Amino acid sequence: MLKVSIVVPVYNAGRYIDMCAPSLLGQTLGEDAYEIIYVDDGSTDDSARRLEELAGAYRQVRVIHQENSGWPGKPRNVGVREARGEYVQFVDQDDELTPQALEVLHRMADRNRSDIVLGKVVGTMAGPSNVFKRTVERCTVEDAPLMESLTPHKMFRRAFLLAHDLRFPEGPVRLEDQLFMARAYVRAKTVSIVADQPCYIWNRREDGGNTSSRASTPEDYYGHLRTVVEAIKQDTQPGPLQDHLLRRSYRVELLRPVGEPRALQRTGKDLERYFDVVRRMALEAYPPGVRDGLPALTRLRAHLLEEGHLDSLVELARRTRAIRPELRVDDIRWRDGKLHVSTTFAMRRGDGEPLALVERYGRMLLDPDLLAGIKGAENWEAAHPLGHAHGELLVHDTARDLWWYPDADLIPCTQPLGGGRHRVVLTGETPIDPLTLAGGRPLETGTHIVWASAQLLGVGRRARVTRNDDTTRGAGPEAGISFGSARVGTPPHLVIPAWDGPDGQLRLSVRPPGRATLPHHLYLRTTSAPPLRRAARTVLHRLPPDVRGRAKKLARKADPWSGGRP
Repeated sequence: MLKVSIVVPVYNAGRYIDMCAPSLLGQTLGEDAYEIIYVDDGSTDDSARRLEELAGAYRQVRVIHQENSGWPGKPRNVGVREARGEYVQFVDQDDELTPQALEVLHRMADRNRSDIVLGKVVGTMAGPSNVFKRTVERCTVEDAPLMESLTPHKMFRRAFLLAHDLRFPEGPVRLEDQLFMARAYVRAKTVSIVADQPCYIWNRREDGGNTSSRASTPEDYYGHLRTVVEAIKQDTQPGPLQDHLLRRSYRVELLRPVGEPRALQRTGKDLERYFDVVRRMALEAYPPGVRDGLPALTRLRAHLLEEGHLDSLVELARRTRAIRPELRVDDIRWRDGKLHVSTTFAMRRGDGEPLALVERYGRMLLDPDLLAGIKGAENWEAAHPLGHAHGELLVHDTARDLWWYPDADLIPCTQPLGGGRHRVVLTGETPIDPLTLAGGRPLETGTHIVWASAQLLGVGRRARVTRNDDTTRGAGPEAGISFGSARVGTPPHLVIPAWDGPDGQLRLSVRPPGRATLPHHLYLRTTSAPPLRRAARTVLHRLPPDVRGRAKKLARKADPWSGGRP
């Protein structure tokens, strides 16, 4: 039996087939250990020809042609049925795998007999995700935030899918991925997470042709969301687990039209239409425990929605949009080969005053100044304000668009402001270890930017880690500008932290042992930001074939995923 079958649904993919295929064909798992199954869903362009050429050139490629079904669900189901691998990896036609993805994911699956393996996702469609904060050998939907990752770009044990008759809905069904993943997570006895190296590259198409970008009416979209909700309710008993599984869709999908920015972008009948649809679903589809477990501001939105206060929701969105993060660097210095960054994270209202809690008669009320005059929001209690507060520092590898999480969380606490007023803050010291931060490996050559992310009272913000006027301790001779370079590891890597860029953001410049080549320098420069990457790719495909070939050879020499390190 083969180890893995890659299943790729295809419809009018055109040149994206040629962009995706090399990443699938070049897997380190070995061509005798896996197969690639393309299921052509009745394409009307030249996709069928491109696929047949691939099948003729590579024996691990199989192509199945079928009549158009209108959506990726049926092609994926056909691929699973025809697969000969122990595991199935779903890949979309415009995405890619990193070279070691199958080997790494299958090793994890084989070690734990996993039903599902999540591989770290990167690319222009992916941002930082707490799901991939740490590698996890074994978990379930009960003890890990799996519901925050509902795309099917994962590895599944084929026998698990067949035993539970887990199939995608067929035809034009919105949120088919969520329905499939919710059913799979509830049934999986062992889920594994690979967070220490990137596996899946989720790309945004330049032509906006990603399936998830297709427009729909609110009645259609939320009708499909109701199907997902009812499936979760059918598969679980009422209680804490069911509430936990439903809370994500309530918070993310249901409240989206009545929170910022959507509630401020839509007006008149259009806004009222969305409001009526989501309110009806909130009242009919979700148990009370779902709302009760939300943080203060999110729970207030749910209350205003269910009570029918549309004007209050719009005004709350306007005021919440103005809330800004306040990040203070309390200290920063090298110690034991690590850069220790002490920070305090809080929130301020649009008028510059702290986002506060007010203590009255033994209750903590959400900032009365923020809610003044909003009907239905009077004396809104912020129950368990510290229980819903969390935050951390993140480090962004700009050349590879990778996000890494230092091994420390910020600690929530309350600070008195006087007059019975308090604010919730997150504070702590975060050690950034250049030798282990990248999934246990040293940071790669290039620029790495430090950010902070926090959730406080239902307000989520990401902030740049920037210099305070008095942040000079441990800064070395160029106080407030740089902290002096450090040589860490054997052979030594040179790490230069500095306040850089127009906002004076903390950046780590990493140089490897020896001297980087010119191609690598060029690669890092042209891949330092997503717009540059997209522009470079567009230019590359417009070059004459002979020039394009030489350019690709140069890129492969410096490509961080190719293994050909300079």
